[in-house]
Amino acid sequence: MWELIKAAGWPIWPLIAVSVVALALIIERAVTLRRAQVIPPGLTDKVIEEYRKKGLSQELVNLTAAQGPLGQVLASGLANIRSPRPVVKEAIEATGVVVAHGLERYLNALATIATAAPLMGLLGTIIGMIEIFGSQNAAGTDPARLASGISVALYNAAMGIIVAIPALMFYRYFRGKVDALLIEMEQQATRLVDVLHGDRAK
Repeated sequence: MWELIKAAGWPIWPLIAVSVVALALIIERAVTLRRAQVIPPGLTDKVIEEYRKKGLSQELVNLTAAQGPLGQVLASGLANIRSPRPVVKEAIEATGVVVAHGLERYLNALATIATAAPLMGLLGTIIGMIEIFGSQNAAGTDPARLASGISVALYNAAMGIIVAIPALMFYRYFRGKVDALLIEMEQQATRLVDVLHGDRAK
C-alpha cells in the first residue's frame, strides 16, 4: 500500500484526506439516522396515553421533547394543543424545519466530496501528464520520470473515482432516508393532533 501511495505522488494525499472525512461522515450519519433513534417505536401512543391519564403538563412536554427528533416535533404540538388547529400545525412545521436541518447535517459535505473527488483525481492526472511531458528532453526520454508520471496520472484518476462513488451512493441513500423519516414524523404528529383535538372536542 505504501508503495502505491509513493507511486501516486503528492496529489494522492488530499484524496486520502477527503476519503477519511467521507468515511467518518458516513459512519456518523449511519449511527445518527437509525430509525429507532429518530422515531422511537410507540412514542406517539405513549404520549397520547400519558395525555389522557394526566392531561397537559410541562413535564410531559419536556419528557416528550427529550425523545429524539420525533419527540421534539410531538412536544411542539403538545405545547400548543389548546390552540386552534392552524396554530398547532404551524408550530409543528416550524419545529420540523429545525429537526430536518439536524437530520440533513453533513449531507452537503458528503455531496461536496462526491463532486470534488473526481476533480481532485483529474488534477492528479494533469500533474502526472505534465511530468510525462517533462520526461522528454533533447537527450531523449527519461524512463524513470516517464513511469512516475504515468503512475501519478493513473493512480490519482482511479483514487478520485474510488472516493466519489461510495460518497455519492451514501449521500443518495441518506438523502432518501431523511425524506422518509420526515414524512413519517409528519404523519405521527398529525395523528397526535387529530387524536388530542378529537378528545378535546368530546
